[in-house]
Amino acid sequence: MASASILVVEDEPSIQELVAFSCSSNGYRVRRADSAGAAEAAIRGELPDLVILDWMLPDRAGIELLRDLRVDDRTRSVPVIMLTAKGAESDRVAGLDAGADDYVVKPFSPRELVSRVRAVFRRRAPQKSGEVIEYGALRIDPARHELDIGGRPVKMGLAEFKLLRFLAGYPERVFSRAQLLDGVWGDHVFIEERTVDVHVLRLRKALKQAQAQDLVQTVRGLGYRLSKRSEH
Repeated sequence: MASASILVVEDEPSIQELVAFSCSSNGYRVRRADSAGAAEAAIRGELPDLVILDWMLPDRAGIELLRDLRVDDRTRSVPVIMLTAKGAESDRVAGLDAGADDYVVKPFSPRELVSRVRAVFRRRAPQKSGEVIEYGALRIDPARHELDIGGRPVKMGLAEFKLLRFLAGYPERVFSRAQLLDGVWGDHVFIEERTVDVHVLRLRKALKQAQAQDLVQTVRGLGYRLSKRSEH
């Protein structure tokens, strides 16, 4: 199963290696950049699920890159954790005010950093946290790629599992086909919007094993949602 992707932006090789190893060892897919320019190129190629960003980069301050990410529609909602030796209260405030989701000061504990990553995912993108998601009778274990409904195991394809995991992270929220494409498959993958409809049909067929096909609802003119409420 595809794991959440993290872009590590750090110019000091030993720290970059430590952060990358800590994240990959916990199941995250890691890419690396050693400058703001390299980070921008990496983000243009594929939008990461989270960025760990050093403040002091050789070509440009990380906080400036953060501000740019926050004003661009494509990157505005990408979670960012600042990782820096600048530990003064004023620096923390500046980083958080610029849009950072968390602020970790060097030297740091790798275990604490991974814990902070999980916490940010829980707040901003629960379907990416790797933790078990429960909604009503649904229980989704992303790490094991397992789903059970009322204690009954339900089998489905990878794409349908990812779609359900995404919707279950935001129950009752309506997503357009374009939003589902970006959220489930990523904005670097080119798939027609009608493909979403095909996967929704397959997902409902799989959920029918547990008589739960009505959980995935069509909201006319808008898109789809996961809901325990009746469609009528």
